[in-house]
Parts: sequence; structure tokens; C-alpha cells
Amino acid sequence: MQQSCSSSAKNLCRKLVQVRTRNSIQAAAKTRPICDVFINHRGIDTKRTIAGLLHDHLFRLGLRPFLDSRNMKPGDRLFGKIKPAIGDCKLGVAIFSPNYCESYFCLQELALLMENKKRVIPVFCDVKPSQLQVMDYGIRSGEQLQMFKWALEEAKYTVGLTFDTSKGDWSEFLNSATEAVFKNLVELEAESSNRRSTYILQGRE
Repeated sequence: MQQSCSSSAKNLCRKLVQVRTRNSIQAAAKTRPICDVFINHRGIDTKRTIAGLLHDHLFRLGLRPFLDSRNMKPGDRLFGKIKPAIGDCKLGVAIFSPNYCESYFCLQELALLMENKKRVIPVFCDVKPSQLQVMDYGIRSGEQLQMFKWALEEAKYTVGLTFDTSKGDWSEFLNSATEAVFKNLVELEAESSNRRSTYILQGRE
């Protein structure tokens, strides 16, 4: 199973390279993206496990994942780095965990991903979608709460992955998550290529 998943991820990686190569002329005129995949997570729950492992695995396969602990240094302003990364990324991975909804920053990042119309892959780690609720501690405005609830509902009703850290197979999960990332990136690159082709053809008419 592990070899099959790994092979599938490599094949998808090659497809992604092929699609990007076809778009190389247009891409050459653009600034190199800050990241391909933005990893949204609650640090105390997943930074040293799922989030960190997924970041490193994607990086070794040639992608540019963004994880705050890997891509930021002391002195950086949080949203000074995070907002451009979200705006520039092609795909988001939202890792939901038991303490996720207690974090303003997690919910703010998720809302930014949704507002920027980014495709998001949800990962439900040691938590069920029904357990995720935005809590009102009296420190957030009504507008903020509404935005966070909307973003969370959008993610909860998106097909994703589930993982139990105490019983699950870590290697199998990592390969499944990587394969899901590459499949979505291949689709997004193809859609982007089709839009550019349509735009060029319309411009010639």
C-alpha cells in the first residue's frame, strides 16, 4: 500500500511538472510564487507532527509549502508574511485539531483562504467535523464571528481526510495527504492553463 501511494504521488508530481512546463513561457514573466501550498494548523496540536511532516515531505518532492515555523523568523510580523503567502498560494491544507477553534489566528487564516477563493483540503486530526465550533468569548466582533463561522462551515462541508494519531498509520496517511495535494495542484494548473488559452483565443477574435 505504501509503495503504491508513493508511486502515485511521484506520477502526479511528474504530471504537475509537465503542466507547468507547458505554461513556462507565461510563468517566466511572473514573479516566483511565495508558496504552492499554505498549511493552516494549530501549532500546539500539530506543528511537531502532521503539519511539520507534511511540510517537509512536500518540500522534498519539490513543492513550496508554507508553514509558519519553517518560513518565518523572529521579528517577522505574523500577517506581514502570512497574508501574501495565502494570496499567492494555489492550495490550502487546513489541519483541524481539538484546539483549532480556540485560535484567532487559525480562524483568521482559514477565513483569508476562503475569501481569496482558494481550494482547501481539510484534514480532521483527532476531531470530528461536528465538534468544530467557533466560540464567542466576548472579544470578537459580530462581523468577525460571522466570517469565522462561514469559513469553518465551508471547510467542514468539503471532502477531506481524517486521521487518528493514536491508532492511524502515519506513513499511509502522509502518502494519502501528499497524493491529495498533488491531484488538486494538477487540476488547478490544468484549469489555469485552459483559462489562459481561452483568453488568448478570445483576444485574437
